[in-house]
Amino acid sequence: MAILQNILYKVHLQQVSGNTNIAVNSIQIDSRNINGGDVFVAIRGAQSDGHLFIDKAIQLGAIAIVCEEMPENLIEGITYLQVANTQEAVAYMAHQFYGEPSGKLKLVGVTGTNGKTTIATVLFKLFTQLGYQCGLLSTVQNQIADEIIPATHTTPDAVSLNALLRKMADSGCSHVFMESSSHAIHQHRITGLVFAGGIFSNITHDHLDYHKTFDEYIRVKKSFFDHLSSSAFAISNADDKRGEIMLQNTPAKKYFYSLKSPVAFKGKILENVLTGLVMTVNDKEVHFRLIGEFNAYNLLAVYGAAVCLGEESETVLTVLSSLTGAEGRFDYSISKGMIIGIVDYAHTPDALENVLATIKKLRKGHEQIITVVGCGGDRDKTKRPIMAQTACDLSDRVILTSDNPRTEDPLQILKDMEEGLTSAAKRKYISIADRHEAIKTAVSFANKEDIILVAGKGHEKYQDSKGVKHPFDDKKVLLEMFELLGK
Repeated sequence: MAILQNILYKVHLQQVSGNTNIAVNSIQIDSRNINGGDVFVAIRGAQSDGHLFIDKAIQLGAIAIVCEEMPENLIEGITYLQVANTQEAVAYMAHQFYGEPSGKLKLVGVTGTNGKTTIATVLFKLFTQLGYQCGLLSTVQNQIADEIIPATHTTPDAVSLNALLRKMADSGCSHVFMESSSHAIHQHRITGLVFAGGIFSNITHDHLDYHKTFDEYIRVKKSFFDHLSSSAFAISNADDKRGEIMLQNTPAKKYFYSLKSPVAFKGKILENVLTGLVMTVNDKEVHFRLIGEFNAYNLLAVYGAAVCLGEESETVLTVLSSLTGAEGRFDYSISKGMIIGIVDYAHTPDALENVLATIKKLRKGHEQIITVVGCGGDRDKTKRPIMAQTACDLSDRVILTSDNPRTEDPLQILKDMEEGLTSAAKRKYISIADRHEAIKTAVSFANKEDIILVAGKGHEKYQDSKGVKHPFDDKKVLLEMFELLGK
């Protein structure tokens, strides 16, 4: 419970009707969750407009309404607060309601197109091993020390996020590592939080269905660093052509990591094999269990953040050398018949190219690379033909299939992917809409030491079709097919 006027700190009010010196039980952005004494914040979302549910919220017991547009009929005894942006307002309100929890933690945000989950997860594992009580907010899962809380979004809504941070602070967490998606930044889910530091991984073609232009996508990512404080650190990938731009206007202390140039956190790959990476990190040779050049960058980002958080360099590298990555990120198994199966979340052209390029480097001879890949429905359609062509360019055989078609027709998604194929690529692929059947076919094609990549879903345990999430686990299905087909 909190006094309404106390949680309005930093909220830019345009108009007030009613009493703000009242106690509110909770903040809600979904009218269905309203109980007596709550404040309802009307959010304009992609699917629905919260302003349409103001009357329902009041019927269920809301005593205060935050909105961008005042209702025509104001009900006596109800407090109405008009603001320019309710998404921004609810973020500030939630931070105050839960007692500014981010200020009681060392909160590190990770943003970029690829690598966010691995960087955040490895940081969580590293600092846990170093003896700290830690929190994790990621695409795969949210975690408070040993307690796992399933994740529904890469970054939760502002109210849920601040509630989780409060719980983490109350549980004794000192460090929290959080993925900060472009959607979350743009929708103000992380507005008002106090960050100890921020990390930029890279930026490539993604989410143009939401941001419309690549320039806007870059601007949103950059705004995260623009709002860091002068006491925070900002770490960026010097080898990404927009790595320097990201930190251009940040008040935070700037650091860079690189495999190519002499910067604060410098690495060099000496060996890249299926057992892991051998690298020098700031001239110290280390063997890591993670695989691939993309993970070399992720490891440098983790190392840099740990040093910026005050940890001793050699201790960090020693612990890092023993850690594994996140579930569904280059997650590999070897069948009895010595076929290598790899499950990866790669769902952008760049991520797919990175994973396949890594596999090609790991290949010892002329083993086949067989790729199973699809594209999600109700998402950026422009990447579909690029994904298909990338898969064919870097694989020996490709099976195009479904990947969370959502409300779209899976066959239309496959047609969109096929449109990007050159005549050479068309000789390498087949389309099988049923993902289970596609994985089974890939295994049937494979011989000893061939490599199967199942891309796009990674850690996900469902297939989203027509509003229903059906149980589906790529890794489980792959292992079942190895067994069923005697591979």
